[in-house]
Amino acid sequence: MRRALGVDKPLLLFIIALVIAGSLLFASAVFGELARGGLEMSSIALKQALWIGVGLLALLIVSHLNYKIWRRLAPYLFGGALIFTAAVFLPQLGFEHGGGRRWLSIFGFSVQPAEFLKTASVIMAAAYFTAIRSRISDIRWGLGGLLCILAGPVVILVLQPDIGTLGVIVCAVLAIFFVAGAKFRDLLVIVLLGMVTVGVLSTFRPYVRDRVEVFLNPSQAPQAEGYQIRQSLIAIGSGGLIGRGFGQSVQKFTYLPEPMGDSIFAVMGEEFGFIGSVALIGAFLALALRGFGVATRAPDPFGGLLAVGISTYLVAEAFINIASMIGLAPLTGIPLTFMSQGGSAMLASLGSAGILLSVSRHTKKG
Repeated sequence: MRRALGVDKPLLLFIIALVIAGSLLFASAVFGELARGGLEMSSIALKQALWIGVGLLALLIVSHLNYKIWRRLAPYLFGGALIFTAAVFLPQLGFEHGGGRRWLSIFGFSVQPAEFLKTASVIMAAAYFTAIRSRISDIRWGLGGLLCILAGPVVILVLQPDIGTLGVIVCAVLAIFFVAGAKFRDLLVIVLLGMVTVGVLSTFRPYVRDRVEVFLNPSQAPQAEGYQIRQSLIAIGSGGLIGRGFGQSVQKFTYLPEPMGDSIFAVMGEEFGFIGSVALIGAFLALALRGFGVATRAPDPFGGLLAVGISTYLVAEAFINIASMIGLAPLTGIPLTFMSQGGSAMLASLGSAGILLSVSRHTKKG
């Protein structure tokens, strides 16, 4: 039997719990930015609350839509997302910040269109591999189709550059490709291509090379490229087993870059310690497992692949962020899912979670 009345309640609870935890953590982190001057607490809190509200509204609306409509819309959404993301190169709209040209200025709001490209890429991959699942072993349709889907995001995001977002998209699309029945041969080719791509980018893009070098040697350039990871490790290490307590982070006030953004996990580690950090990682793992459970009970291949892709996107983004903050991956600048400051990321992730909940409405009981 299929259930079409209510969403998967444990999945919804995990999402809401992470949003609430993120809101509390953001409230603590914002004081660090305020102490540095130049920011108004009311303005920051209002903007974040507004985006969370809009994101939750999007989650509610999307969760009530039949997920099958996304299959029909997939090519249009994907093409539109590519054009929207490429629009950052238009001098009238796009602007640069922190060494990357990733944002659009629209009616006074800054928007990062690559966030929506993540969801569009997942929908496109799920729709495509559902359509050709009987021919996925054919290298032209399987591996060839995968490379065609990734080609647009690779070109646009490398030019920006936004390697972190590209990494999330690749992880999610590859997860769909694997579950759809990809040959081991094709997966091996992708791994080799990925290694070659990273090598080429490290050679010709100083931005990527610096990140890789700092990852391999965190003590390098402690006042330049290695500063953020160094301060993050100090913050997390000073949290000890149980942390300093909510709101008691010291690093966020002066030393830690972007405490409301991609460094928010370091604030978490300092205030809630090892136990709190493990609990947060466990919550994301539980979200992934529940999402994959929805995929196994989906009523059709498209729903299953869509659930796999969205679950991978939401959790891979979080784990890449966390790994970069503890020195297990190069710094990427991507947000911590449902927690970091960033309206585009919050809206995209909650909207995607709404699609996952929509799939759960139609899953088989069991």
